[in-house]
Amino acid sequence: MNKNILIVGGNSGIGHACVKVLAENNRIYSLTRSGVVGSSIENVEYVSGDVHKTGLDYSFLPEKLDAVIYCPGTINLKPFSSLMTEDFEKDFKINVMGLINTIKAAMPALKCSGNASVIAFSTVAVSQGMSYHASVATAKGAVEGLIRSLAAEYAAAGIRFNSIAPSLVNTPLASNLTKTASKLETISKRHPLNRIGEAHEIAALVKFLVSDDASWMTGQVLHPDGGLSSIKELS
Repeated sequence: MNKNILIVGGNSGIGHACVKVLAENNRIYSLTRSGVVGSSIENVEYVSGDVHKTGLDYSFLPEKLDAVIYCPGTINLKPFSSLMTEDFEKDFKINVMGLINTIKAAMPALKCSGNASVIAFSTVAVSQGMSYHASVATAKGAVEGLIRSLAAEYAAAGIRFNSIAPSLVNTPLASNLTKTASKLETISKRHPLNRIGEAHEIAALVKFLVSDDASWMTGQVLHPDGGLSSIKELS
């Protein structure tokens, strides 16, 4: 593809899977709070910075940017009665404000592409309504609204905006929910395909959305979730 791609949160989980699959034929700018962690990958420039803070220097970005992939997320599951204002604010800051800051900073370079792609992550909990997901679903619902609004606003500029709303994926972020065999089995059985997702499966979808093959797709929320959001098995 030979594209310039900014990936925020590329050191772990889905973000790291995206870096690996997209670095094969593209130039990747991996922006994380810690810079490079572990061994570096060819064609990847590692940059340290916190997108949730104002004043971050984005001068490392190329003049033309073909894609932005925003991967930071939260799994803050509590009863509504236990959630504090600070919980909602933290989830909103990480999931929404960081995304907004990133898009604003990248917009001049995205406009130079002619066929740019911006990809953000939501959750199946937005469309399904799940107990104890009030805070994260509020934040991710805002992500979906933002993505659809920007898809309309920047369609004429050739910038596509799409969101991916998976169910639980096997990542370090989700490890507390799957740390025992019984927990993993319980969660897996909630899905018609009887398992949770893998990071490389989500990265494959990201790769498609970045590619020219997805150049007629914008304003969409895609659901790689093992059938959880669309299928109800009859016993």
